[in-house]
Parts: sequence; C-alpha cells; structure tokens
Amino acid sequence: MLDRDESRTTASLIIPDPVDVDVTRDDAAGVDSDVMTEEMLVNMGPQHPSTHGVLRVVLRTDGEMVLEATPHVGYLHRCAEKIGENLQYFQFIPYTDRMDYLAGMNNNLAFALAVEKLAGLEVPERAQYIRVIFAEMNRIASHLVSMGTYGLDLGAFTPFLYAFRERELILDLFEAACGARLTYSYITVGGVTDDIPAGWLERCVEFLDYFEPKIKEYNDLLSYNHIFIKRTANVGVIPPDRAIAWGLSGPVLRGSGVAWDLRKATPDLVYGRMDFEVCTGKGRMGAVGDCWDRYFVRIEEMEQSVRIVRQCIDQIGGAAGGHKAKMPKILKPPAGETYYGIENPRGELGFLVISDGTAVPYRVKARGPSFCNLAILNEVATDCLLADVPAIVGSIDVVMGEVDR
Repeated sequence: MLDRDESRTTASLIIPDPVDVDVTRDDAAGVDSDVMTEEMLVNMGPQHPSTHGVLRVVLRTDGEMVLEATPHVGYLHRCAEKIGENLQYFQFIPYTDRMDYLAGMNNNLAFALAVEKLAGLEVPERAQYIRVIFAEMNRIASHLVSMGTYGLDLGAFTPFLYAFRERELILDLFEAACGARLTYSYITVGGVTDDIPAGWLERCVEFLDYFEPKIKEYNDLLSYNHIFIKRTANVGVIPPDRAIAWGLSGPVLRGSGVAWDLRKATPDLVYGRMDFEVCTGKGRMGAVGDCWDRYFVRIEEMEQSVRIVRQCIDQIGGAAGGHKAKMPKILKPPAGETYYGIENPRGELGFLVISDGTAVPYRVKARGPSFCNLAILNEVATDCLLADVPAIVGSIDVVMGEVDR
C-alpha cells in the first residue's frame, strides 16, 4: 500500500499535458491567469424536461460558454406523412392531432382546409365560425402550456399551476363539444363533426369573462418578475432580418418585430371580419427579438384570441348553413395539387396535398412551424451561457410530435 505521501506523489503524475493547458503565473497577484480550458461536448436531452420532449441538443462548450448547439431530431418519428398516403382523406384527420398535440384543433383545420381547396368544397358559414372559435380557444390553451412550462424551465413552478388551472377549463369545453381533451378530430373535411351543444356558447362566454383578468396575474407573477426578466431579456436575440432569412414564423418571427400573421395577411374562414391586432416584439425589457419578447408575444396573443372568440360568438347567430357541407360518401378530389397554410400557435402550419384522382392522396407533406423554427437554434445559442440554452429552447416553444412527425 502507498502511504499518504506516496499516494500524493502518484496522484500528482495524473495531470494534463502541458501542451493542452497553458498556465501563466501572475507573480504579483500570486494566482494563475489566462487559463486555456478544453472544449467539452454536453448532451442536453433527449429526456431532459427543458428540451420540451425528446429533443437532443449536442452542446460544444468551453467552460460555461456554448460554442455550438446542434439539435438532433427524429426520436419521435412515426411516418405520419407516409401514413397519410395510404388512407382516405378524412381518415388522416386523427393523425394530424398527434403532430402538434398541444394544438390538435389547429392541425385538424390546416389539413381540412387543404383538402377542401383541392376538392373545391364550400364550407357553410356557421361551420366557419365554429372552426375559428375552436382554433382560437386552442391557441389560448397552447400558449398557456407554453407560458407555464417556460416558467418551469427557468425555475418558477407556480405559473405552471396557474396556467394548467385555466387550461383545464378550456379542455372541459372541448370535451363537451367532441368528447376528447387532447386529440380531438373535431374539425374535419367539410366542416366539424357535430354542431356545438346547447348552452356551450354561454359557457364559453363565462370562461372568457373569468380568464381575461387572469392574464394580469400572469404578468404580475412571471412576465414582470425581476429574476425572469434577467434570465430572458437580451438573451437569444434574433434580429428581424435573420428571422426572415431562416424562414421563421409565428411568435418566434413576430417576437423579432416582424408583423406577419396569416390570419391578417391571407385571412381565411371568417378572420377577415374580425377586429384584432398582430402582436410583435418591441424590445420592452431588452433588445428586440430576445427571449422575453417571444414569450410576451404569446401573452398578448391570448388577449387577442379572446377578442376574436367574443366577436365570433356575437356574430354566429346570424350565420347561414349548418355545421358541415354535403359530402360524397367517398371523396375523390380531381387530380392536382395544393398547399394551404394557417397560423398555428407555433407559426405557419401548412399541408401540401397531391391528388391522382383516387380516394387516397398521392402525396401528403406537412410544413411544421416547430421544425422550421428550430433550425435557427445553433445560430442563436452560440456564444451564450450554458444556463441560457433552456431559456432559448423554451422561447422557441417546440413540440416534438410536430418536428419529427
């Protein structure tokens, strides 16, 4: 056995090669300075909660500094697009729920609109109002999850409980209309599967009256919290030109100050009749396009969604038609192709559908906003602190079911 002195001598032999570590002695101060550290690869995920699902980010770090952040996707791949090429058009609706599983109504809507455009179907006016109501309610529910989990990412637990308290009430409304709380398949080709039940609109108004004042609570609790601002302001800044160059969309694009919203730019359904504002980042707490701006755009969008739903409820009484268009037993759109994009809670969700004249589409391709928004991660997470990476990933608000498909 080695005695204490011998073990110390042996341990001293296990030292980095002088070529790898260049240490210069500051004799005046008596300390080492200008230490050159080695780079390290750190795997963040694919199980880490701050990655918002099975996202794996390989970080090349130098101490606490991130030099490179490479996202690795595919852990949740389920061949959704290929499945869509082996089913009839309406049969693919349940699979769209499972892409962005926090915004099932919006996913149903995007695919239904693409098929209706391809087949030349006219949706009744009442069904259009119902679609907008449910799409905007789902936008609120999705942004509540984004707000709550973002607080968790940065160490604040209470906002998560507040957010899910209100989200449960929205899910109760969805359950009353279609029987489901997460994967709905309610919005379908030609309209919606069933009309809204009696008294549902009154319950929805009660929720809106209850929910609107809660947004101030969120701001007092999280948005204007000093620690939260320190963790998000001037962090992960995406300038407007870079946001456009990378093809970003949704709150990530608008957080950079770009006022682009498909509900305004190319209004479909009854959005053209709605009075609402496009929310953009304004650099209130730091630089335009930082994490705080992207987060706060979602808070403001919840207020605008409330405005839209209230207007739809006021106008739906005079809407013509029923909840669904007259549909053939087997839908066979004419041969051709179409692309249709809508404003999903995370950005532009679009479907390219190609028909060969049969009951089964020849090609189905989804343009997922989370997938496109995630592409800028390496650029925006370079030269930041390791602790800033969860703040940046959380501000992008990815849903891996839609990234991988």
